[in-house]
Amino acid sequence: MEKTVSVNVRAEMEKLSPEQLKAVKEQTDMEVNLLQDSLNNIRTATTRLEIASSALHDLSLRPQGKKMLVPLTASLYVPGTLHDAHQVLVDVGTGYFIEKTMPQAKDYCERKISLLKSNFEQLVEVASKKKSISDEAGAVLQAKLKQLAPAT
Repeated sequence: MEKTVSVNVRAEMEKLSPEQLKAVKEQTDMEVNLLQDSLNNIRTATTRLEIASSALHDLSLRPQGKKMLVPLTASLYVPGTLHDAHQVLVDVGTGYFIEKTMPQAKDYCERKISLLKSNFEQLVEVASKKKSISDEAGAVLQAKLKQLAPAT
């Protein structure tokens, strides 16, 4: 089935002028770059959620009253005391936090990680298809330019 799509795409591309092929190649290259950026963002978000999930696990093992450093930012920590490890605040985005129990927070992280991994896999497929279209357009363009060039 994939070969048929490729043959159909190539047949359609061979009908295009060199200028149109160049535009198709540039457009698909730009789309591939945007998809790569999205893939990198998803990878970063997944890593952050995996770190958060690990931190929740570590936090659940600590006793109440334990002194610890609390992160305010990625590089700024303040001293604090663990009051209750059974209730945590979960950042759900755009400055909103929801209080959840430890199991609910862990479940939230795992569901988000699962969703991001699923989206990542779908984007990889789309990026791969776009890349093959771009490569095909480049090959057809090169063949057309070779035909147009005077024989030496």
